[in-house]
Amino acid sequence: MSNQAINPDSLFKMAGFHQVVTSTGNKTIHIAGQGAFDEQMNLVGAGDYRAQAVKAFQNLALALDAAGATPADVVSSHMFVKGLCPEVIGQFIEGMSEALDGQPFPANASSLIGVEALADPGMLVEISAVAVIDC
Repeated sequence: MSNQAINPDSLFKMAGFHQVVTSTGNKTIHIAGQGAFDEQMNLVGAGDYRAQAVKAFQNLALALDAAGATPADVVSSHMFVKGLCPEVIGQFIEGMSEALDGQPFPANASSLIGVEALADPGMLVEISAVAVIDC
């Protein structure tokens, strides 16, 4: 499998984000939205955007592993954040930057989307992704 990040000179550049990602591989993996729940569906980090981001990215990594992929295989993601504002963005990015044993979740072609509500009233963060691998 091969991913190639493309950041055209005519578009802005930002750490942790790619404007375009191309991939080759023979297996595409679609990961449903991951929130900050443990294996018993207890919400982790109630009221804490950073803690919920960490857990949601960790859950995303677990889902990828179950399909034979890693976070580096993610080509695109949608990150939904309740009540998105500059302060919340900072807390979310802190969580994303330390989610994988103190390491950041790898950059991909992502969208950060502010929402009014998520499926559970306590959820602040939900992340879905697409990965491509060779198998």
